[in-house]
Amino acid sequence: MPPVRLRARLAGFFALDDDWERPRPALGWPDVAFALGVAVVALGLLELSRGVGALDATTQPQWLQWLATGSIAVPLLLRRRFPLGVGLLAALHMFVVGVTMPAVMGLLALQVSYFVAYFSAVAWARERRSMLVVMGGIVAVMFAWVAWQIALGSGVDQILAQTREIRARGPLSPVASGVLLTLFVNAVYFGGAVVGGQVAWRGARQRARLAEQARTIAEQAEGLRRRAVVDERLRIARELHDVVGHHVSVIGIQAGAARRVIDSDPAAAAAALGRIEASSREGVAQMRQLLGTLRDMEERPGGAGPGGAETARAPEPGLDDLPALADERSAAGLATHYELVESCPGAAGRLPGPLALSLFRIAQEALANTAKHSTATEARVVVRVDDSRPGPHVEVEVVDNGRPRRGTSGSGLGQLGIRERAASHGGEVEIGPRVTGGYRVRVRMPWGGERVDA
Repeated sequence: MPPVRLRARLAGFFALDDDWERPRPALGWPDVAFALGVAVVALGLLELSRGVGALDATTQPQWLQWLATGSIAVPLLLRRRFPLGVGLLAALHMFVVGVTMPAVMGLLALQVSYFVAYFSAVAWARERRSMLVVMGGIVAVMFAWVAWQIALGSGVDQILAQTREIRARGPLSPVASGVLLTLFVNAVYFGGAVVGGQVAWRGARQRARLAEQARTIAEQAEGLRRRAVVDERLRIARELHDVVGHHVSVIGIQAGAARRVIDSDPAAAAAALGRIEASSREGVAQMRQLLGTLRDMEERPGGAGPGGAETARAPEPGLDDLPALADERSAAGLATHYELVESCPGAAGRLPGPLALSLFRIAQEALANTAKHSTATEARVVVRVDDSRPGPHVEVEVVDNGRPRRGTSGSGLGQLGIRERAASHGGEVEIGPRVTGGYRVRVRMPWGGERVDA
């Protein structure tokens, strides 16, 4: 394997470019209990080893042996708070005890403690490059010490003493086998600590990523929920504006008509008052429905009723209600004609409910504006439904024969609502006076999710 590729793989395994820092846990009772357990077990194994004569060659006082064995628990207490510092202390402890009391350093309890310290240094280090420098230095020093022991120290003499009576049975001499076995054991020991610690760090990194993704998903879901609530409130506000504008204009026109004929034609005045009563009742009913929806949204932000079912609502108006709307406007004094043009019979019946509702509200708002702000005496509503491919679309057009009435300029919210409804379906809007006279509101929207080319 080329050196460049090997370095890249090592850098990827040790995540040298990852700036994530593992959180530093606070010192707690589990750490104290672990350190006390290590001290008790280490001292117990020390005395058991003394009982079988494993420490006969150790000349240091017993209290010093106890201190050397039990003191390893102190750095392990802080292994997660200061991992690299604990790794350096463990290496220093290993070197000092190994030089002065080799038999004590070789005890199983101390070897396991050193392994835990090195493992923790890799697993809990906050910065990967610093970890690699510190652990690389520790491993290099330890292997240099082992090499020094074998080459210049008593390592070869010990191997010779242990294999003096042993005849070579393999391809290598007892000395060569002992040297290679020592190097292999140390490589597995330090390599296992480093690799195992890095695997543990990567596992913690993965868990942190999953937790971060879960938080992000939860925040996005909450944002989408809030956006849905806002969109629904805006829709209800447009509905409320259309309902109020329509019925108030009808009531105003009928009230004016009744006032003018109340003395000369009481029957006509009574009919006008009846239409006022019917329009006001219908408007109040629709406003109650919309306000009830708002209350349900406040009580159940998710927009669902008990058991997860959506709150019951009355049927929304659609194309089938446009003839009644035209008749109502005609009765209010604005002669309104309605015409439905279909590319094939039954095409209007296949329109989606939200699209049909938008067509009705656009026509309703356009007629209300004509009655309030125009001198028109006649209006015409045409709905064209074309489901032919490749561009099925639907169009509503409201035209009148009047001109703007002075002193009746509105707030502009009605036309804004028309444009927003069209934009919600990817449609285009044409609003303004006609060259031949009168005013036109024309909205063309795609049918089937395809946007209309500008």
